Amino acid sequence: VQLVESGGGSVQAGDSLRLSCVAAGFTFSRYEVRWYRRPPGKEREFVAVIQSGGDGIEYTDSVKSRFTISRDNAKSTAYLQMNNLRPEDTAVYYCFIYVDREYWGKGTLVTVSA
Repeated sequence: VQLVESGGGSVQAGDSLRLSCVAAGFTFSRYEVRWYRRPPGKEREFVAVIQSGGDGIEYTDSVKSRFTISRDNAKSTAYLQMNNLRPEDTAVYYCFIYVDREYWGKGTLVTVSA
């Protein structure tokens, strides 16, 4: 199992980014995908989840109406569209899937300046 995130970068407040998580080594379409983030000096926190069929979407309160999670099972890829970014969104963003155990990507850094 391999998860590779991309799409992070340094942006200004109010800008947008789209993160991608490309999966390999298992049947992606069967599993729930979660995004987490770790802000500087803080614990890792849940951001969003999407079920295998693309339904069952949930977000942490701080990103509701700004972030959109989605997936393309044909491409074994999950996305996190992040709009109206804020400095407090600065973090390393991780893709997470539980198959036979927990699998995490290495993360992609998002830095939002005021």
